[in-house]
Amino acid sequence: MEKNFKFGIFQNDKNIDLTIFQYGWEQCVPLHSYGPAKRNHYLFHYIFSGKGYLSSNDSSGVTHLHRLEACQGFLICPGQVNTYYADEHLPWEYAWVEFDGMKALEFLEMMGLSYDKPVYTPKKREYAALIRNELMDIVDNPGKSPIYQIGHLYLLFDCLIRCSSTAKSAPAGRMKDFYIKEAISFIEQNYSRPITVEDIAAFCNLNRNYLGKVFREGTNQTLQHFLMYYRMNRASELLKFSDMSVGEVGRMCGYPNQLHFSRAYKTIFGISPNHWREQNRPLPRA
Repeated sequence: MEKNFKFGIFQNDKNIDLTIFQYGWEQCVPLHSYGPAKRNHYLFHYIFSGKGYLSSNDSSGVTHLHRLEACQGFLICPGQVNTYYADEHLPWEYAWVEFDGMKALEFLEMMGLSYDKPVYTPKKREYAALIRNELMDIVDNPGKSPIYQIGHLYLLFDCLIRCSSTAKSAPAGRMKDFYIKEAISFIEQNYSRPITVEDIAAFCNLNRNYLGKVFREGTNQTLQHFLMYYRMNRASELLKFSDMSVGEVGRMCGYPNQLHFSRAYKTIFGISPNHWREQNRPLPRA
């Protein structure tokens, strides 16, 4: 029996500007649906054949039903309530990629996509093959390096921007982007110390609430969450590749209290540091 579904999870999340979370392809059966649901990150589907429907709320809370067909795509934004389902007589075949990062919103604006404008249409139907090839280069190569997959995400976005019927020019550089980069740079250099959001704001010479607002608008996550997530990623590297105790790893990542570290780690990854280490130890060389 021919397989009608592909799915992959990206194995590296250290890219701040743009990163992948998961991707896949599916030939849906009639009326196959997903939702109602919300996503934590941006999710883009591109339709190769068939038809279907997207029901999503706009920024005012009003729900809209979009009828979609081959050569179109649709965007689901973080926190947006949505349901999508295949046509009863001509179910769609599509591929998707879930992504996020500091540059994600900027690229989507250049495609002409937003929370209130979720439907993508290329200038010409002939462009569909270009978009399909770039997207399937990600889906069909789960074993490739993170650089390969992120590289093809950039190529996919370049293709979507060039081919979009609603493309917009790149926005001019903003001071807000500078503040975000300053905050991230401070975290990268000081995550091992017990720094707080107040410390980051003081380094940027900004009010904490203002920096928090700017950071959330630019990265789609809070500064506190980014700091915790950054620390936990570094902790995972130490758990996997060192013989440090859990307590030592916690202290190296800004958590002098082992219990607080273990709770924070479980909040991010859903399991304790010890269990994660047991599951992810590198195999010994032959």
